[in-house]
Amino acid sequence: MKTRILTLLGLALMAALPLAFAQEGGTLRVALSSDPTSLFMPRTADRTASNASWPLYDGLVWIDDDGEVAPMLATDWTVSDDGTEYVFTLREGVTFHDGQPFTSADVVATWETGMDDSNDYAQRFTMADSVEAIDDHTVRITTPEPNAVFLTTLANDWAIVPHEYINAVGLDAFARNPVGTGPFRYVSRTAGDRIVYERNDDYWQEGLPYLDGVEFRVIPDPSTRMAAIQTGSIDIANRLTAEQVEVLEGAPGVDLVSYLNDRVYYVAFKNIGSGVGTPLEDARVRQALNYGLDRFGINQAIFSGQANAAPGFVVEGNLGYDEEMMQPFPYDPERARELLAEAGYEDGFEIVMGCPADGYININEVCQAISSSLAGIGVDVDVDFQTTGTFWSEARYAVTGPMYVDSWSSEMGEALPRLEGALVPGNYYNTWEDERIADLIERIQQEVDRDARAELYQEMHRLMVEDPPFIYLYQPVIFEATADNVVGYLPRPAEDYYLHSVRFAD
Repeated sequence: MKTRILTLLGLALMAALPLAFAQEGGTLRVALSSDPTSLFMPRTADRTASNASWPLYDGLVWIDDDGEVAPMLATDWTVSDDGTEYVFTLREGVTFHDGQPFTSADVVATWETGMDDSNDYAQRFTMADSVEAIDDHTVRITTPEPNAVFLTTLANDWAIVPHEYINAVGLDAFARNPVGTGPFRYVSRTAGDRIVYERNDDYWQEGLPYLDGVEFRVIPDPSTRMAAIQTGSIDIANRLTAEQVEVLEGAPGVDLVSYLNDRVYYVAFKNIGSGVGTPLEDARVRQALNYGLDRFGINQAIFSGQANAAPGFVVEGNLGYDEEMMQPFPYDPERARELLAEAGYEDGFEIVMGCPADGYININEVCQAISSSLAGIGVDVDVDFQTTGTFWSEARYAVTGPMYVDSWSSEMGEALPRLEGALVPGNYYNTWEDERIADLIERIQQEVDRDARAELYQEMHRLMVEDPPFIYLYQPVIFEATADNVVGYLPRPAEDYYLHSVRFAD
């Protein structure tokens, strides 16, 4: 049979396959491109880790397949007139994997443990001022200011944990043996190899999950992932290259999936730590590096043109995106050299750039291409390849040089998660501090009117082009492959997915 190439719309139609044509049971084998940093959601450093973690948990709310905030462990909620108080009614009859009943005390514990300084994403929890258990099945959450995306943050980050267990064993032990209310239970983990989950027979959503279990297999090399889907060793292979998709065309038993990723790849600069005292402190140098990088050539040579040159952190599909206004930096090495000379670096300079080896599709080649391209304007970039475990191991990229390559996705159709994660001073992943940017992020967070918020995103874009904290690289097209009997797998533009409704066709 010929391979089918499915868009997200095609996947959605397949997800609607009548149950009469589907079967229950079986173990879904899903490839992971890197070994998850943690299965405790506040410590999941990247999308791979959060995708591997979510089957264990539920949130108060979730983002449904239509992109709407919908009930999950909360059946309904009210919001105060000033937008700072949320009162949730909690679902009754839900139990954790260890048999403990779900109550409002677990929501309080989720907030308290999520705020711990040891967590990568503590800021997703500190956005709440207080979490109060009114009674066993009612909880009040307050925020210091109106927050335009608070419910979306709850959906994407607040995975509810059992208060008795996590308080008894502590965060580190919990991360080694996690417990949630989700459709699957934790069974085992072999570092660098696989993570095994089994069906939660007591799951509160009647009839779900359809599968007997899920097995995540750590396969960093995309060629190995491609071979595994060809031989039937796995059922879902993610982060494939355009070249691999061409090879898989016509492969029996395989469906191909493609979609534009809501993710921006970039070279980040530091004005803290190892970035202090470097040429990067001069805005003209940072502009020169943007003009001097041939992102269009990288796109064509490495991705066969299957990526958009990123104009900034607001990209196609995001609130506030304006195609006419938001154009990527042109490749202009002459202008780059002029700016370097104005800044006093007419002979260029040397600098170290960290790279998360094999952390993303073709990222090793991208890092080398950046070094080669910038050499053309006299900037000697020494690429420091590090394992992903090392690269993300310390707050604020303390193990990397003054520059590093990374990416940031958004699950909400807005650039705010990228801006918050990379540019709010003091956050775990922040390495560039600019009071103007921080103030503008705060205004975006508090603006509940979508049109007004769109205008603020455009103001942010102009500032981040005039005084860039990054070299903006690309927004990729994502390619994945599934076994042709997998039904209900519907990845979102940020590469996140839920597995509770996935099943095998009969």
